[in-house]
Amino acid sequence: MKFAFYDLETTGISPAFDQPLQFAAILTDGEFREIERVNLRCRIAPHIIPSPWALAVTGVRPAQLTDPSLPTLFEFTQEIGALIERWSPSIWTGFNSIRFDEEMLRQAFYQNLQPDVFATQFNGNSRFDVLTALYAVWYRQPDLFDWPVDPDGRVRFKLDRIAPLNGFAAHNAHDALGDVEATIHVARQIAQRAPALWAELLANRDKAHVHSSLATFQPMALVERFGGGLPRATVGCFCGTSPSNPNQAAFFDLDAADPADLLVADAACLFAAVDATPKVIRSVTVNKSPALLFVPTPSAEQLRRAEAIANAPEFRTRVGQALAARFPEDPAAPTPPVEKQIYGGFYSHADKALLAEFQRADWRRRQEIVASLADPRLRQLGRRLVAFHAPELLSAEEQGQYQAWLRERWSAPEGPATEWMTVERSQRAIDEMRTSSHLDVTLTTEIATYLQRFEGSEGEERA
Repeated sequence: MKFAFYDLETTGISPAFDQPLQFAAILTDGEFREIERVNLRCRIAPHIIPSPWALAVTGVRPAQLTDPSLPTLFEFTQEIGALIERWSPSIWTGFNSIRFDEEMLRQAFYQNLQPDVFATQFNGNSRFDVLTALYAVWYRQPDLFDWPVDPDGRVRFKLDRIAPLNGFAAHNAHDALGDVEATIHVARQIAQRAPALWAELLANRDKAHVHSSLATFQPMALVERFGGGLPRATVGCFCGTSPSNPNQAAFFDLDAADPADLLVADAACLFAAVDATPKVIRSVTVNKSPALLFVPTPSAEQLRRAEAIANAPEFRTRVGQALAARFPEDPAAPTPPVEKQIYGGFYSHADKALLAEFQRADWRRRQEIVASLADPRLRQLGRRLVAFHAPELLSAEEQGQYQAWLRERWSAPEGPATEWMTVERSQRAIDEMRTSSHLDVTLTTEIATYLQRFEGSEGEERA
């Protein structure tokens, strides 16, 4: 068993509309002994305006964003893809990685036409999140760690505070490699101080194991954290699977209600049970290493209620249907941006073969391959890549369309549909940064100067 601990530093917090700037990873054996490490950086993609706050937090200087000695984002994803293949099979592990770093990495692969968007889950690989493990430690054995507490009494689960408080020295926070080293330290502490809990959590990286655990209908504890609150456990049992997503399982809160009250309930009542707050029926994503733990001494009432659900297959089917109904597709909804279509279906075998060739070809051949792709998402992303990296191959009309797209993107109006950084938003951030007494004035000025290139016709010069 090998662990591939990794972390990203990025231009912002949107996996779909930001990008990684740094990828650091350390490969270890099952005892956390280092085998190999990498620390990769790249330039910023031509269409992305970085979050000024992200640059300030990570300390990335604007000059690094366009450093010609660094690889492009396209080349960067090629390096990471090759590394994942070389390190396979491994347990790809991070701190809040399943919620953030994994999604950011998938988007980088998707938008740069890597054939295997789900590389960290295929070829024997699996994934694990140390932050989720910490939530389980808080629930099951909280005395194992010292927990950072704010002046207002709120417990914080931030890596840059938990790791130093529990014996990790010289943490270079907000640097990907420093965060990887801190994550390994925290993982080692959990494994050494609570080996049985560590093994139980680690087993959940296999969705087949999670499915089989749920299929026993035994009461289990699902540990989660919502908002800024403390982690808490729901003691429940399996009660259905979404017919639209086999990785979404329904989990009945055995302390919140008696299933007998819902066995013959109408569809509206079942929908309320999975959609209302507080929920009687929760959702468990079985392929995201949930903190699903064995309950050593369930109460007689919990066992009785779980048995009632086990003996009600029709009820479980109806619950699954209610779970799927929470997020129905609206055929009248406008087509989302191509970045948001990442989960719009798997690629055909023919397209995957073309993508593999795309990665090896020169840009003229890549342009030809893009025109041959059947998936419209891939064609759109491929045309974008050609415009980024080989604009001389574009016709005059195509070059005009590309420049117009850049200007529209950077000057997009405020609204929920504009999820990326715009010129207006970046300027507001700079104004806020200038009033902060905690930031380096020189860095703020450098960032403000860099952002001027996105204003008006200067964007054309940058492209």
